[in-house]
Amino acid sequence: MNYDLIIFDCDGVLVNSEPIANKILRDALSENGLEMTVDQVVQKFVGRSMSNVVSISEKLLCKKLPHNFLKVLQAETFVAFKKNLKAIDKVESVIMELKRQDIKICVASSGSFDKINYTLGLTGLRNYFGEHIFNSSQVTRGKPYPDIYIYAADQMEVEPAKCLVIEDSLPGVQGAVAAGMEVVAYSVYGEDESLRKAGGLVFDQMDEIIKHIL
Repeated sequence: MNYDLIIFDCDGVLVNSEPIANKILRDALSENGLEMTVDQVVQKFVGRSMSNVVSISEKLLCKKLPHNFLKVLQAETFVAFKKNLKAIDKVESVIMELKRQDIKICVASSGSFDKINYTLGLTGLRNYFGEHIFNSSQVTRGKPYPDIYIYAADQMEVEPAKCLVIEDSLPGVQGAVAAGMEVVAYSVYGEDESLRKAGGLVFDQMDEIIKHIL
């Protein structure tokens, strides 16, 4: 199939932020009384917006988190990113090949604009996307709903059926499928079966994805 637009998730697809951020989130929740393993944090929260993470956590805790929880969490996470963050292996070569083929690209993420711009800036990927970066604050519902993908396709002036989404999380795959888009699941957590059942075509190497696209 020929695609007119490739929609990239950010965390776990463009940058290796997930292992870093999930450990810090685990520790922050523990400090507030919610004990979870990193694997449980991944299963519960990966792919969701931070407002959704807070809402779910508060329900589990049966109390409110501190008013500055997200501000402190972001500050600690950004420090760790500066030390350890890298681009996903071979993703830059994929982006460059899509540019050479004149295929539109954009980002559709649950992360904040501050986080997206910071992580893509650190890894040298920011300039590839220009103004074509979208996040869940621009739509009514976050992943696993299809809103962010439909919004991104509309902004890029491409029909959903001509879009391919590259995701790494179950909520992300579910949302892309609900938007009527084909979705590739870049599997880094060993959740291949659940991603396949949700409708994702699973790959564990980024350069294999470019072969599928072209």
